[in-house]
Amino acid sequence: LKNIEDAVVTVVSATSQEKADAVAAQYGVPNAVVGLDAVLERDDVDAVILATPTGLHASQTQAVLAAGKHVQVEIPLADSFTDAEAAFAAAETAEASGKIAMVGHTRRFNPSHQLVHNRITAGEFNVQQMDVQTYFFRRSNTNAKGEPRSWTDHLLWHHAAHTVDLFAYQAGKIVQANAIQGPINPELGIAMDMSIQLKSETGAICTLSLSFNNEGPFGTFFRYIGDTATYV
Repeated sequence: LKNIEDAVVTVVSATSQEKADAVAAQYGVPNAVVGLDAVLERDDVDAVILATPTGLHASQTQAVLAAGKHVQVEIPLADSFTDAEAAFAAAETAEASGKIAMVGHTRRFNPSHQLVHNRITAGEFNVQQMDVQTYFFRRSNTNAKGEPRSWTDHLLWHHAAHTVDLFAYQAGKIVQANAIQGPINPELGIAMDMSIQLKSETGAICTLSLSFNNEGPFGTFFRYIGDTATYV
């Protein structure tokens, strides 16, 4: 947000005053509060970014829109179809009054994916297949800083979601999807391996492999296979 000339951060919120004060001090934010309600009642807030636990995303998105403010929510929008539909309905209603709800589809704005997208829109390249691997080694439910999470990092909701959105962005509306998962980890309660197949309305396909059992290299690797070229 500091890199956006027109954006001014007026308030930061957390689950405790101590945490909110620490972030506010780190980034020079003038106000620190506890909870979402304390943000929504402010007149100096036009838009809210929700970087909260997964289970809160859908309800908090609806609360922000009901308060007449724009919202960007981290992926996933929800962890159930019912909650996702409710949040989507609220977003459609809010759009009529000029309020925007956006999910954090960060890969759409990655320069390398933008390069491919620009060539698609220019008619220079059409995706025939996306071959994607998302590999990590994870045995504890902690974030990148080693802190424990209040929600479980899940291959489908928190990693596959980015590639599913990117495929739709590059190849059109998804019309078919298949997914299978491997054995459930007894401590984390989630599958450590997953395989997903997608097909778009253009006929393009996506083959996505995800694993928390891979010791390296880490990260997500993309191969665009097209009718005129291949991009890695």
